[in-house]
Amino acid sequence: MYTVLYCYDAYCGWCYGFSPVIRHMAAEYASQLSVEVLSGGMIIHEQPPPISAMAEYIKKSYKMVEETTGVKFGEDYLWHIFNPDKSDWFPDSEKPAIALCVFKDSFPDQQVAFAADLQYALHFEGRDLCDDEAYRHLLEKYAIPAEIFYQKLHSAEYKRMAQEEFDLVKKLRVTGFPTLLLQHSESKFQLLARGYTDYETLQGRIDQALKQISHSANH
Repeated sequence: MYTVLYCYDAYCGWCYGFSPVIRHMAAEYASQLSVEVLSGGMIIHEQPPPISAMAEYIKKSYKMVEETTGVKFGEDYLWHIFNPDKSDWFPDSEKPAIALCVFKDSFPDQQVAFAADLQYALHFEGRDLCDDEAYRHLLEKYAIPAEIFYQKLHSAEYKRMAQEEFDLVKKLRVTGFPTLLLQHSESKFQLLARGYTDYETLQGRIDQALKQISHSANH
């Protein structure tokens, strides 16, 4: 069983568009590949800037994401993009990254689904991922006791784990999201996708990579 590293960020619109592809891939290759989701720390600042800092860019890019990937951005999310002066959002990648670390600890086999749920919560339902309450509906969905989840969400231990993921993604020289890497060994990684990639293209690359691995193993 080989591992695919899925480097993503909860705030990345193209990763939201890639969610159906990575879910499909994880299901199709479940017997051959395990997927580990790593948060990349796309927006990390001492003082997080308001949504207005990126609203202009998102206004232009969200339509392209919709047209290319087929996902839809929700009205509640877009309200903040088109009314940034009225929004109370200060996007920061840290809290959703910590939430993912907490979740992976309990449900490692469902991390792809949880990452997709985080992105849907933000980009479709318009939940503020810097607000603790943005996660409550997912605790019900996955039957996670709220008290335990929130304790971990605010613990130094899980904050450190999220920081280690950001550091690892940097070390892997990932500069954009989504990025998919197939891990051959502790130090050997093969790039499967950089940026949004449709399922057929990804499938072809994975099949080719697995064929090469099996060929090498037999010679």
